Amino acid sequence: MINFKSITFVIGLTLSKLALFMWLPLLMAFFSGTAGTAEFLAAAVLTHIVSLLFIRLGYQQAFRLSVRDMFVMTSLIWLVSCAFATLPFIFLSKLSFTDAYFEAMSGLTTTGSTVMQGLDKMPPAILLWRSLLQWLGGIGFIVLAVAVLPYLNVGGMKLFQMESSDRSEKDSPRMSNVARNILIVYLMLSLICCLGYWFSGMSLFDAINHAMTTLSTGGFSTRDASMSAFSPQAQWIASGFMFLGGLPFILYVQSLRRREGLIFRDAQVRGFFWLVICASLIMSIWLWHSDVFSFEDALRITAFNVISVLTTTGFGLTDFGTWSYMTSVLFVFLMLFGACSGSTAGGLKLFRIQIAGALFQKQARQLMHPAGVFPQKYNGRPVNDAIVRSIVAFVLGYLTVIIVSAILLGMLNLPPLEAISGAITAVGNVGPGFGSTIGPLGNFTSLPDAAKWILSAGMMMGRLEILTVAVLLFPSFWKD
Repeated sequence: MINFKSITFVIGLTLSKLALFMWLPLLMAFFSGTAGTAEFLAAAVLTHIVSLLFIRLGYQQAFRLSVRDMFVMTSLIWLVSCAFATLPFIFLSKLSFTDAYFEAMSGLTTTGSTVMQGLDKMPPAILLWRSLLQWLGGIGFIVLAVAVLPYLNVGGMKLFQMESSDRSEKDSPRMSNVARNILIVYLMLSLICCLGYWFSGMSLFDAINHAMTTLSTGGFSTRDASMSAFSPQAQWIASGFMFLGGLPFILYVQSLRRREGLIFRDAQVRGFFWLVICASLIMSIWLWHSDVFSFEDALRITAFNVISVLTTTGFGLTDFGTWSYMTSVLFVFLMLFGACSGSTAGGLKLFRIQIAGALFQKQARQLMHPAGVFPQKYNGRPVNDAIVRSIVAFVLGYLTVIIVSAILLGMLNLPPLEAISGAITAVGNVGPGFGSTIGPLGNFTSLPDAAKWILSAGMMMGRLEILTVAVLLFPSFWKD
């Protein structure tokens, strides 16, 4: 049986933390004399009450969670947290529940798609709340990717399970220590990013908000013009910290702990670095040769957009869908890739693409030398058949969700380009799609409510690596 008491207890603890963060925009609204004090107070009190009720109902002395419990718990935490994260949007911004849930889901999954317009004139409290949601979603997913998904063997993540069999107990870090160290690194990088933005000419408020949404690779902005509203220096800083947000955070911790450059020896990091360099240079030279931008602007704008799409951040800096057909095709593929596993980014993740390429090479060798034995390794770790099956299942599920979502959006009379790119950007947690409506400088507010729910479901499934949610749909999962 599913242990719903323990699950309820964990959900209650999660809501209690969400309620605490509601006090930050409340205090800012109170001391600045801007709108939002009463609305955030009501949202915080209501969330606190429900969290205490859940903790009370779920408390038990013998706390335990099975594998099945963790599948249910992971999905429910995201669903319930998004439901309560909608309250400030409903109370203060007067959004409908559909729009508020879409905005909350986009925030906590660090997707960056938005239904909100007129950001420049919005109360600072609601802008801060959007940024906080993405910052919390970013660190939440890092811990999920490090602590939960490898344990559940979702999408080949078992390859990154922390093993201590080759280390003494004294040197083996406990998961709680790892999570704490990751949080410290996350906080430090957020602070450095904030200072960088501030020194580049942003106001302190803009710098704080954009630091949270940059490192979390979320993409929410305080301006309708997104990063186009700020200086080229700020855009270069954004490119750098989006790149850092797309790297495995566990490697930051291990590099600091061992005082070695482990992060530079990782296959994912090297692949991600060269993908960014090659894609940026190819597009920059193409746009410069086509007289779309000067070479300096082409390099800055292209690098920004390539990193923004690869890390699934979704910051807007010109509409890359209007540059050329060649660059548009490249951006579609970049939307699918994603950055590194263990980062705040979404997408397929590079390690799966790298393993698929290595398996292709192994199969070619096997055809040439049928009696040969070719052991498969990745980053020095063996890649067994169970990991390969898990990766294949993930990729099939990932593409299936995109196809089904695109078909459903097409049934709602969305143009083919927007239906397909909307499905890709939702499941990949990228943010913007293609087209005049949902492009980099567009907005999702005009979409029908049914489309917003389809995209919200795609965001959640993509953020939780598809199979974590899909397994709940099988009747056999619920049988004893």
